[in-house]
Amino acid sequence: MPSRKKVHNTHISDKLRQLHGSVLDIVGAMNRPQRDEALIREAGIPLDRALFPLLVGIERFGPIGVVEMADRVGRDYTTVSRQVAKLESLGLVERQASAADRRVREAAITPKGKAMTDLVDAARERIGCAIFESWDARDIDELVRLMRKFADALKADPPANP
Repeated sequence: MPSRKKVHNTHISDKLRQLHGSVLDIVGAMNRPQRDEALIREAGIPLDRALFPLLVGIERFGPIGVVEMADRVGRDYTTVSRQVAKLESLGLVERQASAADRRVREAAITPKGKAMTDLVDAARERIGCAIFESWDARDIDELVRLMRKFADALKADPPANP
């Protein structure tokens, strides 16, 4: 009986290439400065675009150290440190000693910063509703389920080579 393994691998390779292309398109669209500017404008917040992803990241993942935050946003930690200091000067975040390691200072959202990210969330929901306006509810549910599954798999340790 002939092996189907090669046909299966070719199919998976084609699908992985398509998936990778889709992810690149999504990341490219989400990383456009114009997209952040539009979201800031829609939220009606007075925040520099360069500080925007840091504020949201600190609210979502904080308290968080500067090195970890820099890794998440793909920036140099010295740049992120200066930007977090700017957010702190605006009263949007505060720095505190890490509970796990007192030598590490972590950024945490303040009530003023949380109020700002709440405005961003509301603006993101309005924009998202417009994007999904013509989608069937089942398709949205399936997208959310599969994206979570994919994100969880990506966050897991990479599998060893077979």
